[in-house]
Amino acid sequence: MQYPGIADMVRKGKGVMKKAVIVGGGIAGMTAGIYLQKAGIQTEIFEKNPVLGGQCMGWKREGYTIDNCVHWLTGTRRGSGLHELWREIGVLGDEVELYEKEMFFSSKWNGQVLTFWRDLERTRRELLALSPEDEKEIHKLMDYVKMAETMEVPVEKPMDAMNPLDFVKLGMSMKDMGKVMKEYGNMDMEELAMRFRHPLIRRAITDYMPKKYQAYAFLVSYGTVTGGNGDIPKGGSRAMSQRIADKYKAYGGAVHTRAAVERVLLKNKSAEGILLEDGKRVDADYVVCACDTDYTFRVLLPGRYMPETLRKQYAEREKYPVNSGFQIAYAVEGVFPELTGTRVFSCREMQAGSRTVESMSVQSYDYEPDFAPEGKMILQSNFCQSEEDYRYWENLYSDKTSYEARKRETAQEAMERVEEEYPFLKGKIRVLDVWTPMAYVHYCNAYRGAYMSFVTAKGAKNITTPGKIKGLDNVLLASQWLMGPGGLPTAAAMGKFAAWRILKAL
Repeated sequence: MQYPGIADMVRKGKGVMKKAVIVGGGIAGMTAGIYLQKAGIQTEIFEKNPVLGGQCMGWKREGYTIDNCVHWLTGTRRGSGLHELWREIGVLGDEVELYEKEMFFSSKWNGQVLTFWRDLERTRRELLALSPEDEKEIHKLMDYVKMAETMEVPVEKPMDAMNPLDFVKLGMSMKDMGKVMKEYGNMDMEELAMRFRHPLIRRAITDYMPKKYQAYAFLVSYGTVTGGNGDIPKGGSRAMSQRIADKYKAYGGAVHTRAAVERVLLKNKSAEGILLEDGKRVDADYVVCACDTDYTFRVLLPGRYMPETLRKQYAEREKYPVNSGFQIAYAVEGVFPELTGTRVFSCREMQAGSRTVESMSVQSYDYEPDFAPEGKMILQSNFCQSEEDYRYWENLYSDKTSYEARKRETAQEAMERVEEEYPFLKGKIRVLDVWTPMAYVHYCNAYRGAYMSFVTAKGAKNITTPGKIKGLDNVLLASQWLMGPGGLPTAAAMGKFAAWRILKAL
């Protein structure tokens, strides 16, 4: 799918070789690079880490593959602009096998289990059998999840560049989302849960997302799976990033890894290029900052250039919080189908970060046989971490011995609770790897360890930040932080939009 008018843009710049440097080799940076290379703009990506991919990454431990990112990929259903974008950058294609999630997640409390299935009607029946007294709210929730299946991520061009007809077309393409927002748009997860009488339904809803998240986000997430628009590409995060990197290189893009950038070089109202930490200067006609926006305006660019919309979100922490995770990967001797999917259960109290928790989750990756040696499997747990939890880990990080010890202790306590919930794992499970919000700070310069961008709390205004910078003519932003709640689709869209702006300026 082409940009509106992209052929004219390319013809306009024909014969004038332009160069863009891209700071950050994550999804946004690689997407921007692919579209610019296709249009004849020379690009170079500079990435601080040894490989491209950013937070969409996985790694090997003792013959196991640990997946850091993809729990499902929005846009796997054909027919949407996002699906076409994924195909254009190599994420999806006829040769890419998809795993269809049978279940969204299950929640166990007081001996009872409730599962949110891919089959929406199966979930409806299970809910009604569990709690007939909640019939009215059950039907309403299921009906609105069905409406939320129409949600689409705008990827054709930046919203600030859309005209009234564009907005009409966008609204018509997902008209039922207006009804969803009217009913659930001013409600948080705790309020949604309290609409139900049955304690397990209440527990399941707040098990999936923190209580202060907006309720419509739950409906959209679940609707993505029930609508067949949230499958998992074969190979997971690492393979997905590698396919994008391969596509970028195939178009002639240049990659520099282990190449941290010290700052953007500015003169008057323009950028002249970038300065690497090793002292090398790289000149360019355009600079795309495809990295964490806090890092961009704290390190790469003077803070005065930060857009007011971003400044507002960073300043108002209660209205626009961020979250991260304390995560554990376990190696399991044996393959246990009863662990398939994501399962949340009550557990003995334990401390995860600064908080005391009494429930936890395990997610199985048995749909990827190559993720574990034959006859074995890998499980992962993720404890949601708030900004307060982040500060807990940040304070420990200054003393690496204490930090590592606390990581190991927390992981061991979690594993013991997994064994208590699933006694057949006793003696067959061990901790493989552990990482905290500080891992995202170290590897991705992530603001407070967040792996997605701002959450819009109840009553706060949804904010989208354009990828242009007032006062700088040739510096563009391409980051999931420009539109909450971030994630892979937002990162790819913002990368495409950065390229769109450069081409439009030719």
